[in-house]
Amino acid sequence: MSTPDVGPERPQNAKADHKAAKAYAKATRPWYKKKRWWASGLLLILIIASVGGGAGSDNSNPAVSENPPQDSKSEAPAAPEKPAAQEKPAAPEKPEMTSGQKRALESAEDYLGLSGFSKDADFKAEAVEAARDYLEISPMSKDNLIEQLTSSAGGKFTRAEARYAVGKVY
Repeated sequence: MSTPDVGPERPQNAKADHKAAKAYAKATRPWYKKKRWWASGLLLILIIASVGGGAGSDNSNPAVSENPPQDSKSEAPAAPEKPAAQEKPAAPEKPEMTSGQKRALESAEDYLGLSGFSKDADFKAEAVEAARDYLEISPMSKDNLIEQLTSSAGGKFTRAEARYAVGKVY
């Protein structure tokens, strides 16, 4: 009978023992030394900072009372105030845009300028061009062409624009 080797540890067991010791040391670390707690804490701090930083008003002037404090030792009584009906209401001031709103507006204008958007689009002419393109690809009847031009997969034109285009190409 042969007896198993009980002698020095084999290299395979040494690697496994090292991995086990490393995993045990990692598992027994205190919570504040673990990466997941630091990452979630940092994320929480960033969220709080962004919410707290954007909550303020853009108005840097402190509110000032329109009526100065009256001196109680004053001998002359205060002049009676004008009735509310005689006062002219102040013209409503147009609120200024925030910097974020200005950037959004500029971005939208740039997008509209670069894209194929047109302020004066001639949809009937575009429908005629699309109808000619469809007929070059595949011959089809007038009804099928109208369906293609008005479908969501096609040109998405109105029925009137599609009928106009079919009348021009046939």
